[in-house]
Amino acid sequence: MSGYITLVTGGARSGKSNYAEKLAMDTSKSVAYVATAIGFDDGMKDRIKKHRESRPKEWTTYEGYKDVYKMIEEISRNHEVVLLDCITIMVTNLMFDHKDIKWDSITHEKIDEIEGNIEEQVRKLLQSVRIHKLGMILVTNELGMGIVPDNRISRIFRDIAGRINQMIAKEADEVYFTVSGLPMKLK
Repeated sequence: MSGYITLVTGGARSGKSNYAEKLAMDTSKSVAYVATAIGFDDGMKDRIKKHRESRPKEWTTYEGYKDVYKMIEEISRNHEVVLLDCITIMVTNLMFDHKDIKWDSITHEKIDEIEGNIEEQVRKLLQSVRIHKLGMILVTNELGMGIVPDNRISRIFRDIAGRINQMIAKEADEVYFTVSGLPMKLK
């Protein structure tokens, strides 16, 4: 699995994280888990707690959403596989790093700048994984199958996340789509 990228996508509660964890366990290799979530409220703290409890104790957990590519060299010293859960939350957190933005009146130029910065973060992450010959499993949400959101920030988020997912899928060696706990191999 060295230098190998797998993307697992699906809707909310589709089983994508469980499937990604199974893929990592099935490698029988040393796994690092990169958690991108921030416990900003009780609901998210509960989700993080459940995710922690569900993964094997021998996995090393790293937490962060910004400059994750900088963690890869350290991870590669002791691990052969890295599971990142999840890209969608990473995109959200990178968007909200811009605390002073008024999303209802943001310019298209500023949106493009923010998206470009997120693309750069992901591109550097994928390059680092290839350079350090790690296997990487990325989890993300498929957001484009529902109704068009009624507010601007949600539409901006959906569009950025969708394009980031496309970028990763293009680069990935394998892509799985999960529905009701069932994975379907797309690539």
